[in-house]
Amino acid sequence: MTETLNIDVTLVAESRIQQLDPNNIVFGTVFTDHMLVADCINGVWQTPKIMPYGDISYNPALATLHYGQSIFEGMKAFKNDKDEVLMFRPLENFKRFNISAERMCMAQVPEEIFIGGLEELLRIDAAWVPKGEDNSLYLRPFMFASDVYLGVRASQNYRFMIIMSPAGKYYSTPPKVKVETEFIRAAPGGVGYAKCAGNYAASLYPAKLAQEQGYTQLLWTDAIEHKYFEESGTMNVMFVKDGKLITPNTSTTILKGITRDTLLQIAKSMGVEVEERRVSVEEIISGIENGSVTEVFGAGTAVVVSPFAAIGFEGKDYALPAITDDSMSTRLKNALNDIRTGKVEDTFGWVWNIHA
Repeated sequence: MTETLNIDVTLVAESRIQQLDPNNIVFGTVFTDHMLVADCINGVWQTPKIMPYGDISYNPALATLHYGQSIFEGMKAFKNDKDEVLMFRPLENFKRFNISAERMCMAQVPEEIFIGGLEELLRIDAAWVPKGEDNSLYLRPFMFASDVYLGVRASQNYRFMIIMSPAGKYYSTPPKVKVETEFIRAAPGGVGYAKCAGNYAASLYPAKLAQEQGYTQLLWTDAIEHKYFEESGTMNVMFVKDGKLITPNTSTTILKGITRDTLLQIAKSMGVEVEERRVSVEEIISGIENGSVTEVFGAGTAVVVSPFAAIGFEGKDYALPAITDDSMSTRLKNALNDIRTGKVEDTFGWVWNIHA
């Protein structure tokens, strides 16, 4: 746990928690009572504030609106059977956040503000963490340039914030994905490994075109040859071939997903052979046809594990076998959920109990 953090706290007069229906949660639409705000002014972090969740207003010349210095993280909190709130691997998100900040030429956020702020915000809004299978509280730390200046340079001031939103299952049915061979998500030497806002904005148009063709999301390929898989939508992608778990190795074009890393470690602990390497489109399509590829799924904070129903490539859909209780994706997801919710012993040291 972090050292005691000095935070100015202003609580809501009345909670809005009656807006939450744990049995009908639409991702990213309802937010908890409070949010955290911390400003970095000329390199010096000011005292963080926890205040009622609400609108913020800014000058039209705000630097981030014009030049896109904006980064974020996605995390989750859960409740165990004792109604204690658990965070999952928050230090990994903290480290990755500052890697993104460095790439985008932004201020580094101190651990006591990032982690300490999360802990205190979760203690205050603990009642918002929903129970139930596939339910969690989604945590969104983010930071943006707050200079009022139209010159093109790195901002001298930044605002760091944390908001939280109850979350349920992301996809109601297994998605059908399309192999993207025209547009690219990231190029070598770019910002593909950073969680910056521009990465997601650039993906929207290709995804829209795919959705108009009946697909849920995209399978991104490499920027140079379009021969090798990289990511899927906002997720890392994994393949089960001949009983092995295979995933593209991370690089400057692939985000180092924390869910990805977690699933690989769990798979190894189960005795599953794991390969991190280049994965060609040809290998996977032919593997689906000959039966050696039995599962393809996305892995990420929001979706956790999302098996694909079919892959579209060059005008043809390649259906994948139906997922069962014995499927590797099912076993990995169940094992991960059991650890995150405290149902089994956490032998990896991943779970943080904020009440401890």
